[in-house]
Amino acid sequence: MSMSKTKKEKKIFVLDTSVIIYEHNSILNFDEHDVGIPITVLEELDNFKKGNDTKNFEAREFIRLIDKLAKNQLLHQWNPINGKGKGNFKVLMDMHSAVDANKVFNESKADHRILNSALQLQKEDKNKRVILVSKDINLRLKAKSLGLQAEDYTTGKVQNISSLYSGKTIIEDVNADVINLLYEKGYCPPQELLGKTEAWKNHYYIFRSGKKSALAYYNPHNEMLEHVEKRSVYGVKPRNAEQTFAIHAALKPEIKLVSIQGVAGTGKTLLALAAALEQKREYKQIYLARPIVPLSNKDIGYLPGDIKSKVNPYMEPLWDNLKFIQNQYSETDKEYSKITEMVTQEKLVITPLAYIRGRSLSNICFIVDEAQNLTPHEVKTIITRAGENTKIIFTGDIYQIDTPYLDSQSNGLSTLIDRLKDNGLYAHITLEKGERSELANLANTLL
Repeated sequence: MSMSKTKKEKKIFVLDTSVIIYEHNSILNFDEHDVGIPITVLEELDNFKKGNDTKNFEAREFIRLIDKLAKNQLLHQWNPINGKGKGNFKVLMDMHSAVDANKVFNESKADHRILNSALQLQKEDKNKRVILVSKDINLRLKAKSLGLQAEDYTTGKVQNISSLYSGKTIIEDVNADVINLLYEKGYCPPQELLGKTEAWKNHYYIFRSGKKSALAYYNPHNEMLEHVEKRSVYGVKPRNAEQTFAIHAALKPEIKLVSIQGVAGTGKTLLALAAALEQKREYKQIYLARPIVPLSNKDIGYLPGDIKSKVNPYMEPLWDNLKFIQNQYSETDKEYSKITEMVTQEKLVITPLAYIRGRSLSNICFIVDEAQNLTPHEVKTIITRAGENTKIIFTGDIYQIDTPYLDSQSNGLSTLIDRLKDNGLYAHITLEKGERSELANLANTLL
């Protein structure tokens, strides 16, 4: 009896603004349960509706969706969400509940008005469980402290981040003759080394037999395991197997989309940039971009100067990588002057990601740094802009999130790695060993 009751228990989910700007159609993902939208959320979305950022797009699309769902009905009443087995939705008024969040937290703000709306609903509808859904951890904590259930919006999240695809497999005790064959011929059938195990497309392998070892890659086009040689790119030498794989993926013309994941100091951005420079003749331009997280948090407004001087501090790490590559050569070398020339002629452009929105990316090698600070929708938007002869390389650390509404499971880089593995156009490699310096490595092992 209790099981059937549990199954049939209807809930009311109250959505925070952070959920909507993360995914505008989130209202459709709550099965048969009802959805409440605080009037304060609509106010906040009104502030977001203008602009070219992803959150602005999500705000506009949500407003259109609500208008479509409402038809000619009044929004303060429950209206059906279109679709079989869907619940209802309504806009919740900002009314003072028995517990006033503004008074409890001694501050009148939008978050507290959202809490009041949910608390009032909880008081009015005691037959249903009211749950606040927010990407904002602190708001969820505030809700729970007021006796209101709160959850993260988990649709589309990578469930088990510890087992996220790494892009490589280590196989021990293989036949030494087959390793020799890889070195002699440069390739071998996958069955020779993998047996009946099916190889994933563009997957990397480390084969070991005693002291012998070989690096390999499964090529889905000829269905062969190919030997991967250590190769320097624009003066940058790979220092471990994973870096060798990253360079290989970045240089392989058949692989149009690459992601490189790793903690600070593993060489993600450096390898991607060096590989791009190595194949500069193949592309009209090289773009190196990164999102500026503080821009949305308005921190940037406190920096002195015009917009260019304001964003420059956030671009400095990218310029540092370029300078490092350039300094592999002496000032008299043609490679040194070539980099300067490329920057001057805008063949190599280092820019905030927001500056390339709306552009069609044709004949470009496009590197997106700090991709863990992008939403899945932002990553999708970037990829959909790819035209002919375009290569996109995403780099980032999924554990170093700088935006308050994303985490290691919900960011765009994690989603990309999880969803696109075993695709013929895509390759991924996780860099594990820090190569910046012994001192930098110490920091990664300290805690």
